[in-house]
Amino acid sequence: MSNPEALTEEMWQAILTNDASYDGQFFYAVTTTGIFCRPSCKSRPPNKQNVGYFRTSQQAVSAKFRPCKRCKPTGQRLPDDEWVALVTEYIDTNYAEALSLEILAVICHGSPYHMHRTFKKVKGITPVEYIQQVRINQAKEKLISSNKPVGEVGVDVGLSNTPYFITLFKKKTGHTPASYRQLQQHNMKEAFENGKQHEFTTLLDDNHT
Repeated sequence: MSNPEALTEEMWQAILTNDASYDGQFFYAVTTTGIFCRPSCKSRPPNKQNVGYFRTSQQAVSAKFRPCKRCKPTGQRLPDDEWVALVTEYIDTNYAEALSLEILAVICHGSPYHMHRTFKKVKGITPVEYIQQVRINQAKEKLISSNKPVGEVGVDVGLSNTPYFITLFKKKTGHTPASYRQLQQHNMKEAFENGKQHEFTTLLDDNHT
């Protein structure tokens, strides 16, 4: 993704005030989400350090930024699957942060209702269900690959309320985090021992041929 140019203070003020008189003069791009907008876009302004600009919408598209679904800087509507891809990419990268439908809608420039409906149509599950799925999958990996206490694993995946983390994990996997870790460690130990036994048997066979 090519980097946009640095904003001037005048451009930043135009973005903050949604000044339509600057539309067509530049397009601002948000590096953390890969979205670009008109200066008049009504979406909540992002952090200034994450924003740059392009002189034309074509430059932004060429740099792999995608048009905002709200202000339609190219004059065309962003396809639903591309918009949902932006949302899922953000969740995949930022699952440990506080995430809600409202937060995602602000970040990805849409309304919570429209995002919920569109996401479910494209993915078959709601954004909240997808967030839970990503967090539980990450928790599984961390439970197997570390000896961190269950509460710490929960914090690491964005579920800082330990009782809720345990309840959600059991609902999604059929096991508590602790019993899941114990089961996986047992399975890995068994697989290791079986593998070693196989190697030992093979070695004996080789020595008797």
